[in-house]
Amino acid sequence: MADSISPEIAERILLLEEKFKNSGQDMLSYLDGLLYDRYTTYWDYIRLDTLLSLQVPSTSFPDEMVFICYHQITELHFKLAIHEQMQIIQNDELTGSFFAEKIRRINRYFNVMINSFEIMIKGMEREQFLKFRMSLLPASGFQSAQFRMIEFYATDIVNLVYLADRNRFRESEQTTDTATLFDNIYWKRGGIDKATGEKTLTLKQFEKRYTPRFLRIAEEVKHTNIYQRYLALPAEEQTPELQEELRRMDQNVNVNWLLMHMGAAHRYLRKDGGTVKATGGTNWKEFLPPSFQKISFFPSLWNDEEHKEWGKQWVEHLLNTP
Repeated sequence: MADSISPEIAERILLLEEKFKNSGQDMLSYLDGLLYDRYTTYWDYIRLDTLLSLQVPSTSFPDEMVFICYHQITELHFKLAIHEQMQIIQNDELTGSFFAEKIRRINRYFNVMINSFEIMIKGMEREQFLKFRMSLLPASGFQSAQFRMIEFYATDIVNLVYLADRNRFRESEQTTDTATLFDNIYWKRGGIDKATGEKTLTLKQFEKRYTPRFLRIAEEVKHTNIYQRYLALPAEEQTPELQEELRRMDQNVNVNWLLMHMGAAHRYLRKDGGTVKATGGTNWKEFLPPSFQKISFFPSLWNDEEHKEWGKQWVEHLLNTP
């Protein structure tokens, strides 16, 4: 029997024996487990039955399935983006090439989402959407915690402050605490009822569920977020390639992705003389248009003119589109 074992297999057995010895277990126990274990199947590995059971419409309108599936797919892409961000944040020996590759992957995920958003813009009947969305109240895509986490992992929280207050906080002689900056974050203005000035239930639910986690994340990455890790790199590692990928990420997340949502909002929420109120009562015009908030994760990578014109041309085009 020993003569029939190839040198390659014999070498692997010795390596396995060393590995399992270090775990405190006998290798034979592991081999028995391998012997009795079932073969891996595709459907078991990706938990296909569980995955396909997660789409539970609230109504009988067929296009609600499109709405659910696309949002779940989006959240999986967000998870991948955060996965790449954490590899940058936690890397103790960060290089420009490693950094650029991870940002390139994030851009790839957002490119897929941006290029597929036509599924949302043109892939549902407007009348169906306007009916089934009423069953979703007060839930809203505004409540995507993962997208907010991408923002916190990407940049200093001061860069996410509402535009009218941002420079005041940046120029403050005293260091502003994370909680105060969070209270003035840009997207909270989208959760305010314009008629009453009160927070919508959508925002109240979101804050109650996620504020502790958001504050913890923002505090934890205050000095290690993507922007800070870039600024801390030696000059020779701040390569043009890395800078270009970071600029592309800024455009993808803070301009192109938002414009896709604006396209959907204008298709489904516009009506003669005004707009249909958004799901959850969110004031989407306050936080979606890129030129209104001018959110940039990496402000030092853009010049004054670019900041001034941030998303403006495309937003004006979209607002004037019938």
